[in-house]
Amino acid sequence: MKVTLRIWRQKGPQDAGKMVEYPLDDISPDASFLEMLDVLNEELITRGEEPVAFDHDCREGICGMCSLVINGTPHGPERNTTTCQLHMRKFKDGEVIDVEPWRARAFPVVKDLVVDRSPLDRMIQSGGYITAPTGTAPEAHSVPVPKPAADRAFEAAECIGCGACVAACPNGSAALFLGAKITHLGLMPQGQPERWDRVVNMLETHDAEGFGGCTNTGECTVACPKGIPLDVISTLNRDYFKATVGSKKK
Repeated sequence: MKVTLRIWRQKGPQDAGKMVEYPLDDISPDASFLEMLDVLNEELITRGEEPVAFDHDCREGICGMCSLVINGTPHGPERNTTTCQLHMRKFKDGEVIDVEPWRARAFPVVKDLVVDRSPLDRMIQSGGYITAPTGTAPEAHSVPVPKPAADRAFEAAECIGCGACVAACPNGSAALFLGAKITHLGLMPQGQPERWDRVVNMLETHDAEGFGGCTNTGECTVACPKGIPLDVISTLNRDYFKATVGSKKK
């Protein structure tokens, strides 16, 4: 199949960027989007041109590195799918495809399609963990966890930290990412000792990093490749209220 790519090219953080057009021919419909970009880069290198810089790692939909806005949609047109798992058969033969980096004030462009997503790491460092010593793996029934709580925690834990929610949000908010981490850890027994400090510290870091406020537009959960539900933000808000002005009781 033939496609025409219009890709954002930017040499560095301080340079002006622009969309550059690249026609591609004989692309397999079964190729992934990143494999198609590999083909483009091989052609560019052969011609002595600078290859397109883009993030990738596992290419199995697990790590969250493949951060691309494709035709205006983070990760592309297929719901609950990362860019690396998006295949060219989802596009039409001869289609023009726009490829851009995440667009958010908190995610400055490093080069081409690569952005700095370290603010997400700093949010995790500020509270997205537990410090309770757990030793070796306990016997499965030694710490009872209600089935609904376990299911909810597993659902929130699916967040891979890709930042698609931030790129999709008109405010550049990371509330879905933050809500997923707060919900996941807040439902587990091991997460209780630091529960209230965690939500305050992580939310303060969120704001300090330049993310915008959440106005519940819902674009974040639509773009999320793991389908994290919007109501984790309600859990985030409820825990923050309890930690600051409310009663710290479940």
